[in-house]
Amino acid sequence: MKIVLDTNVLISATLWDNSVAQKFLFKCIKENIQIFSSQEIIEEYKEILARDFDYKEQEIGEILEKILQFLTLVIPNIKIDIVKEDVDDNKIIECAIESNAEYIISYDNHLLKLKEYQGIKFTRPEEAFGLFFSS
Repeated sequence: MKIVLDTNVLISATLWDNSVAQKFLFKCIKENIQIFSSQEIIEEYKEILARDFDYKEQEIGEILEKILQFLTLVIPNIKIDIVKEDVDDNKIIECAIESNAEYIISYDNHLLKLKEYQGIKFTRPEEAFGLFFSS
């Protein structure tokens, strides 16, 4: 299984202990699900940590060191223009296409309303639990 976490899910999974996103991330790591990202997504993640959470450069570096242990970075070779309402969201889909991901895990309504694009399904972490892991 190959997935891409959007920036909001990545933030929730790495900053909020016991959040659904964090529990989902830990389960994915435990089950060896491949999690992909791109430099563009990482840059947005770093920007949000600094801007919205007042993290300093050194703290961001320490967090990145941890998350890069479970993320596989890809360099998307194509640019798409599918999400018109928020063009920044296109980088998430570009990463998923490049990595041949089956799912994009997101809290972003612009992405979620697409439901599927080129065989890539869009879902929230809460729904992904039921799809990926049988209890």
